[in-house]
Amino acid sequence: MTVSTGRQASRLKNDLIDAIGDTPLVEVPGLSPNPHVRIFAKLEGHNPTGSVKDRVAKYLVMDAEKRGALKSGQTIIEPTSGNTGIGLAMIARIRGYKMKAVMPGSVGPERVQLLKAFGAEVIFSAPDKGTNESIILAQELARSNPSWFMPYQYGNQANPLAHYETTGPEIIRDMPGVDVFVAGLGTGGTLMGVGRRLKEHNPAVKVVATAPHPDDVVQGLRSIEHGFIPPILDLGMLDGRILIELEEGLYWTKWLLDHAGIFVGESSGAVAATARKVAEKMERGNIVCLFADSGWKYISSGIYTKDFKEITKSETQGKIWW
Repeated sequence: MTVSTGRQASRLKNDLIDAIGDTPLVEVPGLSPNPHVRIFAKLEGHNPTGSVKDRVAKYLVMDAEKRGALKSGQTIIEPTSGNTGIGLAMIARIRGYKMKAVMPGSVGPERVQLLKAFGAEVIFSAPDKGTNESIILAQELARSNPSWFMPYQYGNQANPLAHYETTGPEIIRDMPGVDVFVAGLGTGGTLMGVGRRLKEHNPAVKVVATAPHPDDVVQGLRSIEHGFIPPILDLGMLDGRILIELEEGLYWTKWLLDHAGIFVGESSGAVAATARKVAEKMERGNIVCLFADSGWKYISSGIYTKDFKEITKSETQGKIWW
């Protein structure tokens, strides 16, 4: 055991918002199929509301306040599948804003309950049309209520900036020898912000996106073939995009819990599967993959207690997990 001596940097935070970020980076023993390639996971479930989206929510609000677009008592409205909305609701409660989250009616009950616990109003869009329909409905509501403020995470540069200024530097600090970065393709903010920062650190770093097969669903990931490419997403920044099927994502979500004790959502299982595929093609090196959230919001799905083969597409189809 190593005993620290001397003065330690204070970890005292001003408030919960100040506690966002600085999440652990841990090696995942046994995940890599190549003994010469090490795979590390950035555990974003350690953020206050349990997801990477706390970083984005903080930057969306800070940027709006700085520009004067958001003032005390104002209403925030945002299309979300859950995590960004929950992060915004937490910050809204602290900073004195009202919050309205527009989300598909197919989301799990945990996210709805968390949003309401933070004082947010939940407005449901069509359950079978995903977050694309939530975006359309939120935009219509925002136009009809000009006093409301919509951060619009899909097109707001504060989203990737959050990762350029926080997530990326944390990875460089903890793993300066990173060779490949893997994350899920959602809004694109994580891949764009972290990718740009890592490539400035080392132009040879590869950025690889995890995406669902167009004919399948891996919850929490976005297929660009479905017609909507977020404005902040620059596909030219990506060095690769690997498609993961539902069953594969479920298998590795369960594997992470059973073999590494890492409790994450299904999108993280898909990211782990991607990291393995990348490792198979490398001679040696270090892969950092970002696990976007913890599994607490998905307990009702049953994926953690059932064998993955018991979880059919009919049980998960249409649900929004990220």
